[in-house]
Amino acid sequence: MSEVAEAGARRARGAKGGGAARRAERSAVRIEAARYIERAIPTVDILSTEALEIIERNAETVLEEIGVAFTDNPAALARWRAAGADVRDERVRIPRGLARQLCATAPSTFTQHARNPERSVEIGGKTTVLAPVYGPPFVRDAAGGRRYATMADFETFVKLGYMSKWLHHSGGTVCEPTDIAVNKRHLDMLLAHMRLSDKPFMGSVTAPERAADSVAMCEILFGKDFVAENAVMTSLININSPLTLDGTMMGALEVYAAAGQATIISPFIVGGAMAPVSVAGTLTQVLAEVLAGVAYSQLIRPGAPVIFGAFVASIDMNSGAPTFGTPEASKILWGAGQLARRMNLPFRSGGGLCGSKLPDAQAAYESANTLNAALMGGVNFMLHACGWLEGGLVSSFEKFVMDADQLGALHSLAAGIDMSENGQAMDAMREVGPGGHYLGCAHTQANFKSAFWRSDLFDYKPFETWAEEGARDTEALASARVARLLGDYQAPPLDEGVAEALRDFVARRKAAEPDAFV
Repeated sequence: MSEVAEAGARRARGAKGGGAARRAERSAVRIEAARYIERAIPTVDILSTEALEIIERNAETVLEEIGVAFTDNPAALARWRAAGADVRDERVRIPRGLARQLCATAPSTFTQHARNPERSVEIGGKTTVLAPVYGPPFVRDAAGGRRYATMADFETFVKLGYMSKWLHHSGGTVCEPTDIAVNKRHLDMLLAHMRLSDKPFMGSVTAPERAADSVAMCEILFGKDFVAENAVMTSLININSPLTLDGTMMGALEVYAAAGQATIISPFIVGGAMAPVSVAGTLTQVLAEVLAGVAYSQLIRPGAPVIFGAFVASIDMNSGAPTFGTPEASKILWGAGQLARRMNLPFRSGGGLCGSKLPDAQAAYESANTLNAALMGGVNFMLHACGWLEGGLVSSFEKFVMDADQLGALHSLAAGIDMSENGQAMDAMREVGPGGHYLGCAHTQANFKSAFWRSDLFDYKPFETWAEEGARDTEALASARVARLLGDYQAPPLDEGVAEALRDFVARRKAAEPDAFV
């Protein structure tokens, strides 16, 4: 063989080897987890200082003159009475300034620790933590359609959350496993989060004793001394809007606050149904309810971590159904974010919310609107970031991976613009000059892998290739991705002694009482 031919053969072998290596790299199983977002972009501040002061003054008036109901909780009434509130029957009227004074001891930021320290998250300030859908009793997939959720479905969602790079948090009730007794399913759900993922998770709030079980299981997982000094759970405490804090939710709040665990105090607002139809009126009620809830958490334990929550939807005045992704919801979210920052508290809102029955164009538009509004509004803890369908009645496997993919775009947007020497790219412009192209220049070669965010789901192939591969739409691509992620899933290691102790705790608690399905 001539030297020229031999050199050509070497180049061919090298090209083949390089291509094989790149293909192997792309196909290798990698369980990646992006760090929580640290925002480098400003927030949308829609309210003027004067408007904020009006809303704050009106909220204080609501607390003082109208008051809030603490139902089925005599201990809460006694605490408020001792703190100086006017308590008559179950109505608590809070003197102007008292709730704000009590809220001052809540921390502006806190760490929620994961069992894998690399997955721990900072909540507050300029961070954004993304968590999945919470609460639906139904699930949907392309193969089986809409059905009641099971524990197997729940475990599948936890696995998908663990395998989703851009999702920072395992969440809580990602679906409601209806095949397990109501009084016992929280044990199985917590065990799944602890076993199948090493990301942070949420505790149970459906009864005070279930919150206590959550704390006890965390003491097994993390160690009792560690839990006593650190937040290892974030849990959702919904206000029964308007202006009612019920005994079940407040009982769970009492357990978590006493244990130093984080809670989200979140009014459940559907404008026109549970709050006024006007944006300013809704924000006034939201602030009054949050002030009462956060203040109560600090009556239990000053310094307990807490998040200012605002779940917002409007209502379709023809059907009475909640609507999502609307301009009014974005305005309320942005205004609530400003109020949270004025209180120096972390802020929860937003997510991939939609009213669509299917992971279709309506779902995509409405979810994109709420995701982007939440990012621009400075949300620190974004619940429902992926998987939400049908107004929160359904957790969808396909939509879960569709949304989780798009969360990568939020990371890129939040990073702002790179103004380093590399970002300015002056050397590239000098190298290429007039009339050239940048495809082969040194700057492009050095940066092309990371310069542009790229979807792991969408199809960018030419029409002919797309057609030959079955002309798959996004739902079909998402179904394939669900299967691929589950096929690649590998459980994170967990000490067998800890795992056995958790299983034993769950078994003992389940045996201690009969099943209840209501």
